[in-house]
Amino acid sequence: MHLMYFTEQPMSAYDEKAGRDFGATALMFSNKHFDPVAGSRLYNNYIEQYMLAEEVGIDGIMLNEHHNAPFCMQAKANIFAAILAGMTKKVKIVMLGNPLPLAENPIRLAEELAMIDMISKGRLVSGFVRGGGQEQLATGVNPAFNRERFEEAHDLITQAWTRTGPFRFEGTHYQHRVVNPWAVPLQKPYPRVWIPGVISKETIVWAAQQRYPYIALNTSIEQTKKIWELYDQVALQTGYVGGPENRGYLIQVHISDNEDKARENAKQFRWMQGEFTGLAHPVWSTPSGYGSPTNRRAFVEFAAGRAINPRGNTSFEQQVEDLRIIYGTPDQVVKKLKRILEQTRPGILALWGNDGFVSQEDSLTCIRLMGQEVFPAIREIAKSLDLNSPFDSNAPVHLKYSTDLKPAKAAAAE
Repeated sequence: MHLMYFTEQPMSAYDEKAGRDFGATALMFSNKHFDPVAGSRLYNNYIEQYMLAEEVGIDGIMLNEHHNAPFCMQAKANIFAAILAGMTKKVKIVMLGNPLPLAENPIRLAEELAMIDMISKGRLVSGFVRGGGQEQLATGVNPAFNRERFEEAHDLITQAWTRTGPFRFEGTHYQHRVVNPWAVPLQKPYPRVWIPGVISKETIVWAAQQRYPYIALNTSIEQTKKIWELYDQVALQTGYVGGPENRGYLIQVHISDNEDKARENAKQFRWMQGEFTGLAHPVWSTPSGYGSPTNRRAFVEFAAGRAINPRGNTSFEQQVEDLRIIYGTPDQVVKKLKRILEQTRPGILALWGNDGFVSQEDSLTCIRLMGQEVFPAIREIAKSLDLNSPFDSNAPVHLKYSTDLKPAKAAAAE
């Protein structure tokens, strides 16, 4: 099993009351509320957390990025990945991931990721995401073309990594007369690609068709089981059998040596959830054309007050009951995670350990206990359940295009 640490990198040092008075903190909440002095402190705190994660034996550091909102300070995950590539020695750098539809030049992303892979000596896992709905609006990308741009950018990046240049790429959204990057990945044919997501069936189907592991982001146990049912159906249609090596799971878990402190710190996960519910307009989060008509209707009904949040956000107590939020001492956490592993059977597990206003001292304690006490026990449980990771199974990287063929979208520039 591959075990990772994650934090959303919240910008917790802002006036929360101002956000509530404005009515939203995503997209239109003014950046005058951002404090660069506090931001500098927090960025360096997160680096300290990641360095400790490697020190205590955690397998991977999960990185992501978001824009125009304080729930995530990481505006460019590749920057943090580059820092960690040089500062760490063993830990996998897992990008979940780069929002492809926001990129105007995917070749540059391909070059950046190749540099990270070389500097880290082959420790990069490159995840790709569609990006949040409000982020399409902030960058001037038409949400209706989000999925088209995502898939086309993916094709361009993987070709830039695997085809000998120069060649020409003529797509619907990206046209390049010369594709010939000199920075190419150390890993061959290219770094592993993992795809994170929540409730989009189209993304699950696409990931399964590519044979990419799918990482379920803080979904309920029942939602997760349905995700694997769909993934496995598509896998069989594609010609392979899905298993733990294709399944990842991110869950919010705070660990402490004191149960009461763990509970209070775990309540900070609701701080981030508030950004997705009461503090973000669902219409901005899911603009017209961004998702399926069914999902769009569900969010509009929620925005109008006629339905519950389709993401399933409920009270803190209910999420604890449903094991969507876990807290406690190491022994208590291991027992709860064992139930999740038995029912969802992932080969990749990421613990979202800290959020909101959790102090740096408590964050570091959480990571230390995670690496030294929780993860060793989880590894033994995973072995007994035969939960192999993609690295354990040595699953091949799936190539959509052969390097010695010219895909339909790409014309040679001889």
